[in-house]
Amino acid sequence: MDFASAAPSVVKSIKQRDLLNAWLRLYARHQAAPAIWEYQPARLEEELSDLIYYTVDHSTPTPRLTIQSEGTRISRAYGHTGKGILLEDYVGPRLAPFVMPVYHECIMRGLPVYSVADVDDIYGRVVAYERLLLPFLTDDKVSHVIASLKTFCEDGGFEIKNLLRGNDALPRPKLRTVIDRDLFHRAPGRIASAEIVEFADQSGPGVTAEIIELN
Repeated sequence: MDFASAAPSVVKSIKQRDLLNAWLRLYARHQAAPAIWEYQPARLEEELSDLIYYTVDHSTPTPRLTIQSEGTRISRAYGHTGKGILLEDYVGPRLAPFVMPVYHECIMRGLPVYSVADVDDIYGRVVAYERLLLPFLTDDKVSHVIASLKTFCEDGGFEIKNLLRGNDALPRPKLRTVIDRDLFHRAPGRIASAEIVEFADQSGPGVTAEIIELN
């Protein structure tokens, strides 16, 4: 499975972008994925229904992910809860080829992975399934992954119940990316180093000045 290189701007959802920015702020400190205990983004409680937490076991040749918590909306999409179950067993052999490579890429690279796939609800409406994976390190290995899962339908409403199991149509991948470019987060309103800014007033021509950021 091929993954394109992408910048954080590839993420469409504003809430997922907020989660990613919180991760990027921690990444910038050491140029590596943070520890799970460091990750405390603002208003996290509001996102819990769309988040899944996993632990990663490296004792086998292929890392195994175990679901540690599961949002209520995601449980409805899959048809049942999955806490304590291996992810591969939870999604089943039919969906595993579409799901597991995305997680394995995140673990192998130690970087966020963002993917989009189209799925059909039980009434045949096309729903975009947007997945953002964030890795976290312990002893230089990815020990935890947080998945933010969003669903969007251009036609408006859709049925989330059994969305990922309720029909015979398999997910149709639209985008698979590793976020490996521009791994920093600039706070809103901050002026970049050496950015050109023009000052002007009503009485004369504009004056151009170069703003040099002091670190």
